[in-house]
Amino acid sequence: MTYCVGMTLKNGLVFMSDTRTNAGVDDIASVKKMHTWTVEGDRVITLMTAGNLATTQALVSLLSERSMKPKKRDPSIMKAPTMFQVARLVGDTLREVIQANEGKKGQRTDSVFNATVILGGQIKGMPPRLFMVYPEGNFIEASTDNPFFQIGETKYGKPILVRAYDPEMSYEDAMKLLLVSFDSTMKANLSVGLPLDYEIYETDSYDASRHGRITTDNPHYRQISDGWGDAIKTAFLSLPDYNFDAE
Repeated sequence: MTYCVGMTLKNGLVFMSDTRTNAGVDDIASVKKMHTWTVEGDRVITLMTAGNLATTQALVSLLSERSMKPKKRDPSIMKAPTMFQVARLVGDTLREVIQANEGKKGQRTDSVFNATVILGGQIKGMPPRLFMVYPEGNFIEASTDNPFFQIGETKYGKPILVRAYDPEMSYEDAMKLLLVSFDSTMKANLSVGLPLDYEIYETDSYDASRHGRITTDNPHYRQISDGWGDAIKTAFLSLPDYNFDAE
């Protein structure tokens, strides 16, 4: 299982993904699910994946190969003129990989080879954009009404995002919000786990260097995890007791 979140803010984009993958309770490993391509001063493109590991690794490999020299390797996400065109290329490549794995017998919505992608970034001269790409190759874009995307195990971490998200929030508050969301998910589903990868992208910076990995011994994560648990208990105890006599 996987959990990834891409979030739009007034001043940029924030990405976070877990790294756990498993093929059963006795076969657990860590795999990077966040990948970034950059051209200094021109573009930053970040992609997070959930789904069949063979499919997602093939997708990332194809996108990388088609972005490298020689120039004849087209189409390339590094040459696409807009993030919309990048999303189309990613969708087409994802569909290509899935169909190849299925023996070119066509799409099946319940395919074991399925994968879903969060794609975000900025190309010079245009604003940052965030998309979610489906196994069929189609995609949707984030908006003011839908300012963040989740893929993988989404249900446990969504309530806090819906309640606390604010497009004006700082990057620090966005990280805190995402850590609470991921902590809630990890406590409810053991197939999502540390370490967590994150990336902060500031509008017009064309720089993806603000990134890192959060491990079990990260003091900020431990403070947020423990503090959130204590805060929930305090809030629960402050609620009025249920009154059976009032029935």
